Amino acid sequence: MHPRIPRQQAQELQEQGVHRAENDVRLGAGLAVVLAGARRRAVRDGDRQIDTAHLLHSLLESDAEVRAVFDEGPRIARLLGYLVQRSIGYGLRWQSAVEDSGGVPVVAEAAGLSPLAAGCMEDAHERAARHGRGPAGGTDLLAAIVVVPRARAVEVLERAGIDPRELSARLEASSSR
Repeated sequence: MHPRIPRQQAQELQEQGVHRAENDVRLGAGLAVVLAGARRRAVRDGDRQIDTAHLLHSLLESDAEVRAVFDEGPRIARLLGYLVQRSIGYGLRWQSAVEDSGGVPVVAEAAGLSPLAAGCMEDAHERAARHGRGPAGGTDLLAAIVVVPRARAVEVLERAGIDPRELSARLEASSSR
């Protein structure tokens, strides 16, 4: 299978110093799968960058430990419904816009991480290190996402009736055991 971005263009982006999360040596196998799924979703949806909602959707699809954090039943079904709606049109108002942290310059890279998503990936790595674990896992990334009020994933969670602060507290409690 041929990559969506030609090798030359990928090489040029690396030479220009563009941070590509999949090149991060701290990325464990689980988050590599999450990132690949989020990238496919962003490219398929025509989004310029992978945002936190893409990451959340991919986490729910590929990480059983993340799914276990959520209460089973109608709320998780509603959350998945919102994420699916977003991928087929709910997020159109976000297309061609960048999920911006406001703290770093925006790089117009096809299906690269949004500044906010890149910050969440960094926070996930730091959280894993703080808790004495190796590579960051899905719950580390979820914990990093839910504490950012302007993250698109947080907006989707709230629309689905899931309180990000409650979810954050649940994640912290489970990591301290």
